[in-house]
Amino acid sequence: SPGEHVLTLRINNDMHNIVDVGLNSHSVTDQTQGNWNGVVGKMQLISTPLTYIDNIQVYPDLAQASAKVKVSVGNRSGKAFSGTLRLAAQSFNSDRFHVVRPVEVPVKTADSLTVVTVDLPMGDDFLTWDEFDPALYKLTATLTVKGEEDVSTTQFGMREFTIKGTRFCINGREISLRGTVENCVFPLTGYAPMDVASWKRVFTIAKSYGLNHFRFHSYCPPEAAFIAADLTGFYLQPEGPSWANKSTSLGSGRPVDQYIMDEALGMERYFGNYASYCMLTTGNEPSGGVRYMTDFVRFWKERDPRRVYCGASVGGSWPWQIGNQYHVRAGVRGLDWGRQPESRSDFSRQIDTLSIPFVTHEMGQWCVFPDFKEISKYTGVMKAKNFELFQEDLADQHMGDQAEQFMMASGKLQALCYKHEIEKSMRTAKYAGFQLLCLNDYSGQGSALVGVTNAFWDAKDYITAEAWHRFCSETVPLMRTAKFVYKSDETFSATAEMYHFGARPIDNAKLIWKLTDSFGNTVRQGQFQAVTIPIGNCFPIGDISIPLAELKTPAKYNLEISLPGTRVINDWDIWVYPAEVKMPEKAEESIYFCTEIDAKAEKVLADGGRVFLQAAGRIVYGNDVKQQLTPVFWNTSWFKMRAPHTTGILVQQNHPAFRDFPTEYYSDIHWWELVQNTQCMLLTDFPETFRPLVQPIDTWFVNRRLGLLFEAKVGNGRI
Repeated sequence: SPGEHVLTLRINNDMHNIVDVGLNSHSVTDQTQGNWNGVVGKMQLISTPLTYIDNIQVYPDLAQASAKVKVSVGNRSGKAFSGTLRLAAQSFNSDRFHVVRPVEVPVKTADSLTVVTVDLPMGDDFLTWDEFDPALYKLTATLTVKGEEDVSTTQFGMREFTIKGTRFCINGREISLRGTVENCVFPLTGYAPMDVASWKRVFTIAKSYGLNHFRFHSYCPPEAAFIAADLTGFYLQPEGPSWANKSTSLGSGRPVDQYIMDEALGMERYFGNYASYCMLTTGNEPSGGVRYMTDFVRFWKERDPRRVYCGASVGGSWPWQIGNQYHVRAGVRGLDWGRQPESRSDFSRQIDTLSIPFVTHEMGQWCVFPDFKEISKYTGVMKAKNFELFQEDLADQHMGDQAEQFMMASGKLQALCYKHEIEKSMRTAKYAGFQLLCLNDYSGQGSALVGVTNAFWDAKDYITAEAWHRFCSETVPLMRTAKFVYKSDETFSATAEMYHFGARPIDNAKLIWKLTDSFGNTVRQGQFQAVTIPIGNCFPIGDISIPLAELKTPAKYNLEISLPGTRVINDWDIWVYPAEVKMPEKAEESIYFCTEIDAKAEKVLADGGRVFLQAAGRIVYGNDVKQQLTPVFWNTSWFKMRAPHTTGILVQQNHPAFRDFPTEYYSDIHWWELVQNTQCMLLTDFPETFRPLVQPIDTWFVNRRLGLLFEAKVGNGRI
């Protein structure tokens, strides 16, 4: 009623005593958001007529070229009424413009809430929405009763997100999800952005890295995220705001059970029309609740066919959810490089018995050393105290001057691991897609520096979006080969294939390959037979065979496969070494080779001679450091020093020791045989400025000064 009123807001952050959604749920966790004291976004009072439009839901039907529109009409007059409802729509966010012929229908209702269903013919030339052409429509509904009008608008896309066997489909065309997990990391504010522009920036960056999909880990983003995803063409999986683990569980009769359902109903009401809202789960890795999740999927599958449903996003040890329409699950990820790096294998064995889509849960998690330049970016409510502590400790260990080198070297290894894991997934038949954890860093849980962009979505210095796009986009050439390190008496053999989930097949594709040396000179080249590349993956292109007999000098080469005139290009490094290597003349006379410092070694050093000490396997001081070619997973704090402990190696690449061993300053595949499960030596008692030739980069929580290969003066000699 007119006049003055007092509105009272009660802000209570003590969620766990109201509805315990799980102490680590990203909807409430202080791992990322800090303490939410207040209201974010927009609050408003809206005046409407006594008969008004309460809600609009739009259900596209592409086969019938129409949209079923359900309009909920509210009535506070206390009387039945009759009037008219007019629907009009026009397209936006597309180069093409389309106006839908308006429809007007009579409305009769009782004295409460009435749902009016109207079929809106879209015409034969309607526009569809997908990742390549995210055309949208603005629908305007006008309710007229006794001369009073109430106008309400919504946006929607003519799209159908469905399942065909083990694939997702958009408008009948198979797609492959290349996704990341969004963990509500926004350090400047401590909460998710409420404006569309901020979310458009996030999605635009993700698209430049070849992604088309976001999963929101145990939270639902604000409406601005859906609007931005609609505009940029992303397939979203928001979740019930729950990680029902440790402090609570699902299906146990606790308040969280009803809370998740209420939240899902709210998501349908307010976000249901957004074309980008394609998938839904109850949340992340819950305790118990298999029956609860089965009932959840059954309920929503029958209620709202505009999206597909999964009980929860889970790790590999969680029970299978039989009622799922698709799975988001671990167990199909990682690099099996225990024997040797290769690109022949895939994940088919793990999923070949499945009959519904399988999406890899939280793939990647390869760590990189902190970038301390990021500290200055924390100009908002949060400070980078974690980075400040890591930086201080690194300086205390006399390696503060190496921070930038550590970040760059470990970053090159991180990018290499992401490349090979993503390509392995792309080589897998019947595979529906992956969700990285994640493209940007996660600042909580001990600091999980697993991103190639930082917590602010800014690119790190060691890889660009363009370089990443080569192996992660809608069209990627792939190569299957048994190994990447060869001898000159061998033949390099590989099979080329295509991963292609573009808007349409590629007709008369004439792909080429070339092998270049480190100076960019073409050593060998060839062209594959012209083919039409269909939508899908594992499509064979041809074989590559290169005898290496003429490549007698140790060198790194690069094999590139491309489609000229397009962005379709991918490449891999290979190394070739002489089939036979002879010891330099008189080397054994001038250098004493030994596996322990014996009396002769001491005498050689005292006399000014040179000793080569091969101490691997005999190191005590440092034998607790576990090293592999691949880096730390997530971080060693959260996983309690789970091996490996290192994030790559830093190499003095220009040292004469590497004259016949071509190397960069960082770990690469050809280092596998030398670093995989190899001991490190702790150099704590060495001089503060001492730097080894090959320096393993320790986890930033410990920052031990390590050596794998080094030289030093001992008395009058050198070791």
